[in-house]
Amino acid sequence: MGKKNALSTTKPDKIGLDAGALDRLGEVFGGEIASGRLPGAVVLIARGGKIGYLESFGLRDPAARQAMTDDSIFRIYSMTKPVVSTVIMQMVEEGRMQIADPLSAYIPAFAETKVGVARDGGLDLVAPARPITIQDLLRHTSGLTYEFLGEHPVQKAYLDARIASTNQTNAEHVAALAGLPLLNHPGTVWDYSRSTDVLGRVIEIVSGRTLGEELRARIFDPLGMNDTAFSVPEKEQARIAEPFAIDPDAKTPVSVINIRRPAKFESGGGGLVSTAHDYARFCAMLAGYGTLGGTRILGRKTLEWTASDHLGPNVKIGSDLLPAGHGFGLGFAVRNEPGVAAVPGSQGVFYWGGIAGTSFWIDWEEDLFAIMLIQAPGQRDYYRMLFRALVYAAVD
Repeated sequence: MGKKNALSTTKPDKIGLDAGALDRLGEVFGGEIASGRLPGAVVLIARGGKIGYLESFGLRDPAARQAMTDDSIFRIYSMTKPVVSTVIMQMVEEGRMQIADPLSAYIPAFAETKVGVARDGGLDLVAPARPITIQDLLRHTSGLTYEFLGEHPVQKAYLDARIASTNQTNAEHVAALAGLPLLNHPGTVWDYSRSTDVLGRVIEIVSGRTLGEELRARIFDPLGMNDTAFSVPEKEQARIAEPFAIDPDAKTPVSVINIRRPAKFESGGGGLVSTAHDYARFCAMLAGYGTLGGTRILGRKTLEWTASDHLGPNVKIGSDLLPAGHGFGLGFAVRNEPGVAAVPGSQGVFYWGGIAGTSFWIDWEEDLFAIMLIQAPGQRDYYRMLFRALVYAAVD
């Protein structure tokens, strides 16, 4: 990592963070860990481009009783999506694509993909009202879905096709998706989906390199994100943060992806691992309107466009994964209302999280970003909301 991309630290009060409220945040996380609901966490809060709070709590590996450290490596799952979406927007800036382009211009098989309409216990296949675009993939209005989000026959078809298998390449994954029906007509419904996996394959096609190679060249190396990748090398595997073996609430086994072997499927929607220090550099770039130190990743106006609501009033929200008062931009959820939502935050905040519980957000109005890294899939919603409230309670 070059010095130009180093994030400096400072005392909380120097950047408008209340030390007493931060102490309370630490007490709350300590209590949650002591109660047995959370194995451990790393929490980072920055304002004005400086880190004012970075703490590690609990255990990195509860089975081995290893203490959490701030260089622990986490499965960040869907926090991969904003990284991949950023690379797409870099390619838009370079004139290599436009977000209005049809997906079939890059992956012709999607020109034949039909919409699956459930009827009388079966599935009718009909032509989509219009083609899927790159914008649809970025904002999750493509008609694609996730198999674990419902019981629709299309989602069951995903399960039957073993679409989540890690024993496939990006090309094979996308070819399988193109052969399955869509859940909705493109552009009509926001439904969280495998859209960003498809964007990862588009990046490979446009660049001529693997997704991992392109992310390394465009994001990780320029920002000094040395521990972010699709797997963890053997010499660093002692730093991997692990969940409880048994969910403390559901009392069922907890399953997470294997990151100890090279990834055959470099999932653009959920395959990366990272650390608080690494992802803080990505967030600092976003908080800095596309630039960190002397490194420009995206232009200011491009990022403002990316972090704006792209759903508008005519797109139906298909699930509660997008909270009230929010829309979705080109890779991020975007807060449209200062109220309405069940968590505090400024209008214009943009964010996302991962299924194991990791979370981040950028607040341009307060010149603030925050990151919480945990591995607690069953408790993710609870801790995301708790963390958001505790951080904003500390903002002067």
